[in-house]
Amino acid sequence: MSWNMAFLVMRRERNFGQVLARSVVVMGLVASLAACSGTSDPGSSALTTDSSPGSTVDGSAPGSPSDGTDSVQPTCDQPGVLTCLLPWPDNRLTVADVNTLTGRRLAIPSDATPVNVDGVALDVTDQNRGDGFSPNSVIVFAAPDVDLAKSGVPNSTAIEDSLSNSNPISLRDIDSETDWPFWGELDEPSGLVTLRPAVALTEGHTYQVTIGALVTSQGQPVDIDANKQQWSFTVASAESLSSRLLYERSVAYEQIGDGAPKFTVDTVTPGDVQTIDGTLEIPNFLDNDGSPGGKLLFDSAGNPALNPEHPTYDAAFRCVIPNEVSSPVPALLYGHGLLGSRSQVDFFGAFAGQGMIGACAVDWLGMATEDLGNLAGILSDMSRFNEQADRMLQGMIAFQMLGRLTNSPLGFVSHSAFQNDDGSSILKADATVFVGNSQGGILGGAATAITSEWSRAVLGVPGMNYSLLLPRSSDWPEFQVIFDQAYTKKEDQLLTLALVQLLWDRGENGGYAQHLTADPYPGLESKDVLLVQAFGDHQVANVATEVFARTIQAKIATPALKEGRSLSRTPFWGIDPIDGYPFDGSALVIWDYGTPAPPIGAAIPTEPEFGLDPHGAGSDEPLVLVQALGYLLGGQLLNVCGDGPCIGTQIDG
Repeated sequence: MSWNMAFLVMRRERNFGQVLARSVVVMGLVASLAACSGTSDPGSSALTTDSSPGSTVDGSAPGSPSDGTDSVQPTCDQPGVLTCLLPWPDNRLTVADVNTLTGRRLAIPSDATPVNVDGVALDVTDQNRGDGFSPNSVIVFAAPDVDLAKSGVPNSTAIEDSLSNSNPISLRDIDSETDWPFWGELDEPSGLVTLRPAVALTEGHTYQVTIGALVTSQGQPVDIDANKQQWSFTVASAESLSSRLLYERSVAYEQIGDGAPKFTVDTVTPGDVQTIDGTLEIPNFLDNDGSPGGKLLFDSAGNPALNPEHPTYDAAFRCVIPNEVSSPVPALLYGHGLLGSRSQVDFFGAFAGQGMIGACAVDWLGMATEDLGNLAGILSDMSRFNEQADRMLQGMIAFQMLGRLTNSPLGFVSHSAFQNDDGSSILKADATVFVGNSQGGILGGAATAITSEWSRAVLGVPGMNYSLLLPRSSDWPEFQVIFDQAYTKKEDQLLTLALVQLLWDRGENGGYAQHLTADPYPGLESKDVLLVQAFGDHQVANVATEVFARTIQAKIATPALKEGRSLSRTPFWGIDPIDGYPFDGSALVIWDYGTPAPPIGAAIPTEPEFGLDPHGAGSDEPLVLVQALGYLLGGQLLNVCGDGPCIGTQIDG
């Protein structure tokens, strides 16, 4: 049995127990919601937020001690990242808690976290509410002067060797008794060793890391503390990762019932298509009016609470729709790219003008153009990162409500702007699909995993796990300037990204991928997803796309590349090939625009050494668009590339 087939069987075997546990929790959340239907009344619950450092949190709020919890918190004999956080992650940084599904709760000491130039230590209050570590955890340890290649530790081009006896390091899932694939690399700035899981770590499982004999470039043994050669850590449960968003979703749908959210049409701009701008109403769980800078409010049960003064937020939307259609057309929801806006949906105007689709978008709240100013402040003080992570949940809810508006006869089509001259609907009921590119592909899998509004999605140049993506992205340096000035120690920079990934998981693919194409959340269905990778991408590293593909068990279109194009010994190891067309199911397609293979390790591909960036080339490639729209509207993946790999316009020769 191949490794990835054994992995699939293992994950299927653990599904029933987890679904049962999740069902109990979610039913409890719904019951709590019904009991507290007056949440908007400030007297109905004790609201708390991390924005008040001295406030007292109710004893049942997430992360606070309760009966059955080990009240002894881990402490640092010697404060600091190197002396206390390493190795990372480690159950040494947790306490027992019988009230969590894993039986543990994070308890990262406050004197172990990175400190910025203003002397502010990274506040891990919100991280410590989790019942385990990230399923996307980077494993970090010190091995002075190590030569990983000489030691036999595989890099990303030989992932299969991580399961070989010749590899001195092992990562083992204790619960399933499965050796886990990974690759190793030296974090050059800090000199620390990092191990990257090649597929997301299974939620709720405990992993053991064992470090064997490592050597220097001269073949001399590396001296590693005997107490740090083997350790274990527990991965957060599905509930810990997703319960906040699922709870917010349940509130949003409870409010609208079988109807649709309130919306306004503010402007209709005529032309080859109608461009419609307006707002839609979503519940507001932040401690401000819903704008950048807010943090989640919690009720006495530890669930997100509606803001009593600002219970709703008007999220702006934009749609481009045909002027007239003979029969209703599907709606396509679009998730924009890095820190962009809903206006990027205008790209689909050409397809709307042909009467193929109508396209609508909202901003990715938390990671949109309007968040840029707040983001600059967060990069200087990453204690504020939950301002971004919490608002991202609002963005996910906005997409769900947008989907209801495009699907429901009580939604957009109830307005004349979305009707033909005779009053008939332009948008087809219950026919919504989703496309997300770049950032939209990194967040779009999460939005798709929690939705009941669409069942098919195309994610262009996607990935997951921002702590893996950032050091490999050509977009990072312009933000890194602020970050590096605030956090001057190289080890602090590495571990800060690991710490904030614990919050980022709640709003990006990494926290939801295990429920996207299989093992869906209670009351939801698994989805079909097409991943489109640009080989040699400068902005979203190919390794992050491939980790995502392995995690959702997507199959790959083959031959994926021409012989010799990939630097890997076994290109796309662990991803099974598509065995015939047309193909039903989730897939990964590689498009090659002639760009050189990406660098090995945590390095940013730059021009001219790594050629021109192919990140956005698919938007200009007709067959990519044919393939994507065929998958969304036709329900199957078609072979548009013949007997060979998918070769696009050669932007690099």
